[in-house]
Amino acid sequence: MAADPVPTPEQVSELKAKYTNAGQGQVFTFYDSLSSDEQAQLYKQLAGFDPLYINKIAAKALTPQSSESEKPTLEPLPDSARASILDSDKQTQDEWWNRGLQLIADNKVAVVLMAGGQGTRLGSSAPKGCFDIGLPSHKSLFQIQAERIARLQVLASQHRKQTGSPVVPWYVMTSGPTRKATEDFFKTNNYFGLNPNQVIIFEQGVLPCISNDGKILLESKSRVAVAPDGNGGIYNALVDAKVLDDMARRGIEHVHAYCVDNCLVKVADPVFIGYCASQNVDIGTKVVRKRNATEPVGLILLKNGKPDVVEYSEIDDAVAAEEDPAQPGVLRFRAANIVNHYYSFRFLKSIPEWAGNLPHHIARKKIPYADLESGETVKPAKPNGIKLEQFVFDVFPLIELSKFACMEVKREDEFSPLKNARGTGEDDPDTSRHDIMAQGRRWLEAAGAKFAEGVENGVEVSPLVSYCGEGLQSYAGKKVEAVDRIE
Repeated sequence: MAADPVPTPEQVSELKAKYTNAGQGQVFTFYDSLSSDEQAQLYKQLAGFDPLYINKIAAKALTPQSSESEKPTLEPLPDSARASILDSDKQTQDEWWNRGLQLIADNKVAVVLMAGGQGTRLGSSAPKGCFDIGLPSHKSLFQIQAERIARLQVLASQHRKQTGSPVVPWYVMTSGPTRKATEDFFKTNNYFGLNPNQVIIFEQGVLPCISNDGKILLESKSRVAVAPDGNGGIYNALVDAKVLDDMARRGIEHVHAYCVDNCLVKVADPVFIGYCASQNVDIGTKVVRKRNATEPVGLILLKNGKPDVVEYSEIDDAVAAEEDPAQPGVLRFRAANIVNHYYSFRFLKSIPEWAGNLPHHIARKKIPYADLESGETVKPAKPNGIKLEQFVFDVFPLIELSKFACMEVKREDEFSPLKNARGTGEDDPDTSRHDIMAQGRRWLEAAGAKFAEGVENGVEVSPLVSYCGEGLQSYAGKKVEAVDRIE
């Protein structure tokens, strides 16, 4: 890798003045004592930030507006802005499926994967998408999702009955610590059978870590302490990494975005794409039905008349337990957020117009920092600063209700997140494995396959064989014995 160019004395003086005038001159404390390579690295890093902007967003996050005297008005989304797979008839779902599949066949659909996280809580330093959840095939999350795209391209090709395969470009957003490992993993595995040209790996941005008194922290003498800017950083990253330019060149009109840790995700789901396209919305979101009133999940609803996500801690217990008057026994506020979204490309093109208005949230952390007297790195025993981040759903309130749609899907078919280490019993590799295997068994039984009495195990059905249960007719009437995997 080529060394960073050494800045001229004039460039250093100009940048130093910029930071000093913003009250952040401490970042140059050790500059004169650094080697020329270290100076070049620090200069490049500091030149990538605007200290006045950092001051502005840090001050706004640290001194939030005083809470309103009146509680916000919370209402479920109106029927006009929501649909449910649990309640919709087959004809309607088939219409959405065909509409979405035609858009894929016409090369109008792209996918953005938020894959910046490491598997730290899983006992791995590798990107979470590289994780093997213990399936008989030992496929990683990345491979499972890549094969769903490959299968969908086959189905779309059959749908349009033309030569040549449609292409669903896959934009994989990483973070600084995971980018190279992600690129290497895809290359080593030959992009899991996809065309390398349709897999575009890019990196989300970072923001400096800030001390409790508003100062940018140095991690070492020659480096600012930084952290990824949250999943809401997706918007600026799509612009800065020229992803939107690539989408425009390809003629993309519809975009599906999701998180890597959901092993059941229906990548570029034609039903979801078709529904959102038929509603002509700019943002769509999938939800699952909240299990019970106390499940700790964020909810998608109307807050003061605007689409929003409200955390469970912000809702009174009595309100959380209210039942839907139209459906006794079903919660009124039940739309659990699973970070699974649709965007029209026309809306994403407007990112530069509104991205600067999205709020930043603070996470108080123990942040290693360089002591400004000695230069030694100190590892604090208690939180000494904040990391600034944005949330992907912060954009929801900016949308007119008529341009927002919500689709409720079956949890057992579409949502099984990987959050915890094996053995936890909840959202861990064992539950992920179980949920994929159980789904495969349901698909086979629906196709008419018979399982021997007393056999309770599931079956891993390769995404290359079936995207959502189709293509299994050959198993009708057959007894499935001693099979744990269908490729």
